Amino acid sequence: MPDPQNKPLDHLSGLVERVTFHNPENGFCVLRLKVKGERELVTLIGHTPTVTPGEYTSASGNWVTDRDHGRQFRAVFVKVSPPNTLTGIERYLGSGMVKGIGPVYAGRLVKAFGAGVFDVIERSPERLRDIDGIGEKRAKKITSGWADQKIIREIMVFLHAHGVSTSRAVRIFKTYGQDAIAVVSENPYRLASDIRGIGFLSADTIAQKIGIARDSPLRAQAGVSYALAEAASQGHCGLPYAELVALAVKLLEIPSTVIEEAIGQEIAAEVVIPDTVDGKPCVFLATLYQAERSIAAQVARLRQGFSTVVGVRGGQGNPLGRTEVGD
Repeated sequence: MPDPQNKPLDHLSGLVERVTFHNPENGFCVLRLKVKGERELVTLIGHTPTVTPGEYTSASGNWVTDRDHGRQFRAVFVKVSPPNTLTGIERYLGSGMVKGIGPVYAGRLVKAFGAGVFDVIERSPERLRDIDGIGEKRAKKITSGWADQKIIREIMVFLHAHGVSTSRAVRIFKTYGQDAIAVVSENPYRLASDIRGIGFLSADTIAQKIGIARDSPLRAQAGVSYALAEAASQGHCGLPYAELVALAVKLLEIPSTVIEEAIGQEIAAEVVIPDTVDGKPCVFLATLYQAERSIAAQVARLRQGFSTVVGVRGGQGNPLGRTEVGD
């Protein structure tokens, strides 16, 4: 997580000696690294979708001293790369990270191909069958497993390059999988609606780094929901049309004509709902609009003496709304 005092980020790199903890659901990890210049293993706290002993890790973050666990490096960005030493390569391949390879085959592959084993898997996979015990089926499993790991690394590098912290990058990868780069490149504002914890401002920052124009229709459409969400935080379920346009113009700093067109697009997509309140045209977020209608419907049912509880009905002529068990 970003440092609350906005300290400049320190940098750390080293070999993953031990994975103390790793949660595959959110990527949170506790790693023990062998770092040049450090006599003892260094503890790194961060996020990464996958990690295994033998890999090389570079990270940006800050040093902290934990009351119980001592000196630690808390990383905002974590980049995990394949190892480059024979011992590290064999340990990495033998960890089960690449499907089809266990400790035995890892030893055979390293003995046969040395430090070039990754190039063989990626560029000359037919040579894998030269290894005793590796047939066509296992060779395909190995190349497929390696491709999966490569895609994960490419996604993380892409997201880091656009200012996405590793914890958020893991959530993006978990949501979109191998399509993450395509989705974020095409419309980064989807992040705000698809991923909990990533709001419009974060998505907007990514969009600017990708090169999406500030007056882009994509930004304007996402900004309409952002403006309504800001109004909702003040207790409003919707806004009069004119007030919504004015607020969006203020928040996004783009012309009202672009905002008005964006509202029309969002209404057509049923992301926002138009309605009239006290003779004024208004616009609501679809979720809040439906919630309001549902509440109104339930209140109307109660006023008519009907309970919303299954198997229970209001007593006829019961002004206090007492209920009795239905037949």
